[in-house]
Amino acid sequence: MNEERNENGAETGAVDEFDLAQWDEEYVNAPVEEREFESVPDGKYQVVVDRVELTKSQSSGNPMLKWKLKVLGPKHEGAIIWRNNVIGSKGNVQWLKNDLHVCGLDLEKLSELPGKLEKLLDVMLEVTKKTKGENENIYFNRRIINDAAGGGPDIDKQLQEEAAKVF
Repeated sequence: MNEERNENGAETGAVDEFDLAQWDEEYVNAPVEEREFESVPDGKYQVVVDRVELTKSQSSGNPMLKWKLKVLGPKHEGAIIWRNNVIGSKGNVQWLKNDLHVCGLDLEKLSELPGKLEKLLDVMLEVTKKTKGENENIYFNRRIINDAAGGGPDIDKQLQEEAAKVF
């Protein structure tokens, strides 16, 4: 392992290659904390689109839009809700079109979606989670519009007002 040095010859701590072998014993002996994913209970939530990507459904192989939604609060703040739009039927496409419209993204053609995914990031939504049997369904109710440019200090006030309406 070669450490970089500053102009005085002192080591800077920066490493120009990764020598992870020195940590092998600690890694082998480190316990793994089992964490079970806990989903949020059914209800309405204010969320922000944290990530969105086009991928393939593991079960069908169909294209799928995968949403990572972060709960803004007041309850379950920071929790993650996942929403998947599988694109495999006329009905699926209709659900996807409605979800995109709620987010403020209206496309002429679905083939435009890959180039527009970035426009979905940081969109604030009110969603409803409903569980039926083993299936969890996430519905996009409406977009939460933030009039303050860049989500300034008024965002907290707006979220509190929106949360008060729901809770």
